[in-house]
Amino acid sequence: MELMEAIRNRHSVRSYTDQKIEGETLTALREEINVCNREGGLHIQLVTEEPEAFSGFMAHYGHFENVKNYIALIGKKDKNLSEKLGYYGERIALKAQQLGLNTCWVALTYSKGKSKCVIEKGEKLVCVIAVGYGATQGKQHTNKPAEKLYKADSTLPDWFQNGLEAVMLAPTATNQQKFLLTLNNGKVNIKDTGGFYSKIDLGIVKYHFEVGSGRKL
Repeated sequence: MELMEAIRNRHSVRSYTDQKIEGETLTALREEINVCNREGGLHIQLVTEEPEAFSGFMAHYGHFENVKNYIALIGKKDKNLSEKLGYYGERIALKAQQLGLNTCWVALTYSKGKSKCVIEKGEKLVCVIAVGYGATQGKQHTNKPAEKLYKADSTLPDWFQNGLEAVMLAPTATNQQKFLLTLNNGKVNIKDTGGFYSKIDLGIVKYHFEVGSGRKL
């Protein structure tokens, strides 16, 4: 499965089966996490067969069922941490999709205190990604009209349109899509426009744009 296909197929899934993540799938997912940690200077961790973090009221409120595996997004505290974790977290989520797994970004509706991850001094757990074999494949979220998500000083080149398509499929907190792409003199800039967890969303959106457009930001 190519990355754009994974982007089109990946939807938020909150209910999972009992099938374990194991064998080559587990190895490949851990390898991707290791690569992202090296590249980003992060401490992202995969926690498997651990139901406690999603056993409380908040998980029930968020309609999560049978979540036993999650990716803990952790790194050293700095002003760019949330954006960086959004970028690399989505890269891992799409790798999971390529491996036949399902995912859901989770910021509030889990128990940080019960999560079984290692947070070193000076680090912060920003959020997690539920992962596993979904009871369903989820469904596409609603989108703002494309013209509300960008401004451009010229006719849109194909690569920008391809990047925009990928961006429109990016998961954002409560589907708020609080970001704006600008194209000026052939140069792209993406900024968040406020809202909670918008810095995480910004990292996710940047990764999607790079995949769709084939250009690094």
